[in-house]
Amino acid sequence: MRIDILTLFPDAVDAMMHASILGRAQERGYITIRTLQIRSFTTNKQMQVDDYPYGGGRGAVMQADPLYRCWAHVCEEAGSRGHTIYLSPCGRTFTQNVARELKETYDHLILVCGHYEGIDQRFIDECVDEEISMGDFVVTGGEIPAMALADAVCRMVPGVLPDEECFTEESHWNGLLEYPQYSRPDEWHGRRVPDVLLSGHHGNVEKWRRKQSYIRTMVRRPDLWAQFDESVCKTKGERRLLAEAKAEAEALRTGAEPSPADDQ
Repeated sequence: MRIDILTLFPDAVDAMMHASILGRAQERGYITIRTLQIRSFTTNKQMQVDDYPYGGGRGAVMQADPLYRCWAHVCEEAGSRGHTIYLSPCGRTFTQNVARELKETYDHLILVCGHYEGIDQRFIDECVDEEISMGDFVVTGGEIPAMALADAVCRMVPGVLPDEECFTEESHWNGLLEYPQYSRPDEWHGRRVPDVLLSGHHGNVEKWRRKQSYIRTMVRRPDLWAQFDESVCKTKGERRLLAEAKAEAEALRTGAEPSPADDQ
């Protein structure tokens, strides 16, 4: 996987993208993440990359030509046109499923980081394949969204993490939130680790984790739970576990004691 990030702040992006897990993955050749300084591709002696918006208004707009020259340089160097994404609050919302789609579909991504009041629409029309948003909020530039997208995609590339379970057991992979995690000591500030996690019984641990995942999703993200396919619970034991989770989730919402779940 190769990712090129077009930005006005390459040092800030490099500091994060070349640290820790992603840094080691690049050293080992599993992924490549590069930054390109958009200012290096302007023909303006003052290295200016923005100007006043046509039609008036506050702020400045990033000009199409420096962006195009930077983008064209990347494509020429790569020998092909990479899938180009503009990080924008007007794009489709980024999710784990979108990250999986990008990782499975493309081996080269070009991420365009806007700044000021945005970028010239003509560059978007000519060069951008899609716009992606991190959510219904606005930040000062596209660098943080670009780093989040790159991290989410690259960590699924084989070899980046020690094992596939490192991400398949996490929140959003299967439409559910992840279960709570605990580490040593087994008691801290009077709060104990759940006994089942200290039991050494792997089957019971798995059931507890599954139930907690159900409960968390029901209580914290009812929108996600509404999309969950309960038919995946095929055995009597799986249906009982789901029923228990529903009772406990309802008790948490209402403050009542959960009642024993009937077989389903």
